Amino acid sequence: MEFRLSLVLFLVSLPAILAQDFGKADNVENVKVVVNGILSVARVDNNFVCATIDWWNNEKCNYGHCPWGHSSALNLNLSHPLLAKSIQAFDQLRIRIGGSLEDQLLYDVGNLKYPCHPFRKLENGLFGFSRGCLNMSRWDELNQFFSKTRSIVTFSLNALLGRHHKGGGVWVGEWDSSNAYDFINYTVSKRYEIDSWEFGNELSGRGVGASVGAGQYGRDLIKLKHIINHLYNESVAKPALMAPGGFFDQSWFARLLQVSGSGTVDIISQHIYNLGAGVDPKLVKKILNPYYLNRAYGLFHDLELTVKKNGPWASIWVGESGGAYNSGGRNVSDTFVNSFWYLDQLGMSAKHNTRVYCRQSLVGGNYGLLNKTSFVPNPDYYSALLWHRLMGQAVLSAHNNGSADLRTYAHCTRGRAGITLLLINLSNETNFITNVENILDADLGAHARNISKESYFKRGLKRTVSWVGRKALDEAICREEYHLTPKDGDLRSKTMVLNGAPLEITKDGNIPELEPARVDMKAPLTIAPLSIKFVVLPYFDAQACL
Repeated sequence: MEFRLSLVLFLVSLPAILAQDFGKADNVENVKVVVNGILSVARVDNNFVCATIDWWNNEKCNYGHCPWGHSSALNLNLSHPLLAKSIQAFDQLRIRIGGSLEDQLLYDVGNLKYPCHPFRKLENGLFGFSRGCLNMSRWDELNQFFSKTRSIVTFSLNALLGRHHKGGGVWVGEWDSSNAYDFINYTVSKRYEIDSWEFGNELSGRGVGASVGAGQYGRDLIKLKHIINHLYNESVAKPALMAPGGFFDQSWFARLLQVSGSGTVDIISQHIYNLGAGVDPKLVKKILNPYYLNRAYGLFHDLELTVKKNGPWASIWVGESGGAYNSGGRNVSDTFVNSFWYLDQLGMSAKHNTRVYCRQSLVGGNYGLLNKTSFVPNPDYYSALLWHRLMGQAVLSAHNNGSADLRTYAHCTRGRAGITLLLINLSNETNFITNVENILDADLGAHARNISKESYFKRGLKRTVSWVGRKALDEAICREEYHLTPKDGDLRSKTMVLNGAPLEITKDGNIPELEPARVDMKAPLTIAPLSIKFVVLPYFDAQACL
């Protein structure tokens, strides 16, 4: 009993001790992070993290550089062992196959009405390319790879076939579904598992390169839903239907849901490139500016309200997001600094009931999670993998009373008790010392101040008990920390450092283990300037996580 009393007294006095130790230090800020574990504020899919495979080939160039190489779904080296291992590390990674050229892609199956040739540069073609062709032999290879890696697949279909260009980027006319019907029928006959079929790419609103009216789009979705229901009639599970895979336009999205009607569209997907052009010299400044990052809040909030009002039966995905458009930022999107944007996006979108977030891209462009030739992971790959392994489905409210440079997110920990905090420090000079509180403690403190003369000791005891739950006070209590920094302090390093150790492919060619630092709960929780930290608190009392 005497030991327990000593421990409690130490924990109660710890904030005062820390204030003495750090109060005179420069660039140190003590902050309080309050987590509400009583109820979740949102819920994400168990496979929230997703990555895309695009159709761009080595002729796709932006700003004088051609960063795609052989990363297209048509020629990606599926036999490279590191590619498979990188996907298998997720133990089921969602993969979306789609992109700008998908609405010019034909499927070489059935009674195809058009010649089927590879994509080639074409001056007057949409996005500067001709129509392309997916042979069924390549589709077989892709599905064998997906089966081997246990990937969860979304395939985005050509939604322009049969329409004609009216002018000004506007396409009109009904969708010709015949090629899609034959392709889906082939897929069903081969028993390939497709989790969802998506319809079109960036045709919403004013579109990118091409657009289709929301009314016509909605009617075509009804047609596609009938095809899926018919062809999967004898299947145990039917793939979901997702649309429109474009940039959010409130009136267009609302009209789409109204026309297609209840139960037609299962998933509403939007694309986000909120950092602007990849060539922007201010790209890094944008990433490290909390007020710029906050602008994305409206995209998630407004789409959530639009779906709730016009299509509450549908869930919400980010179907594609690479931060900076036109293949991403060279020597930015594939470096450590991009993880500040990426993880902040994952946290922010999750709080607004975004069920899945698909990163552009798995491979290819400047924003690939993997190097396009060696398949060695870039820093954002490890950010994605840690999120996937640590952040569970229940999203919790987490707020801090410090600088805007400190971003805080919390989820129930994936697959085990407690919660996981994500701390993102955008400041280049401030070391934050965080005091994490359970909202139950905050409520107890307010109650004590207002209606009782409860002693400081008693409040400290309640605070301690709320942390450890049923665990005995005299047992060792540890948290897990995953502290992410760039190699040599270089924000544009392509090597991420975890708890002081560079993350590199092992000698036998495997993805490295991501081991945490186990830290005594009595030790101060700090987050260094320009760094990121996942913190697992296994004994945090969160009813939402039970």
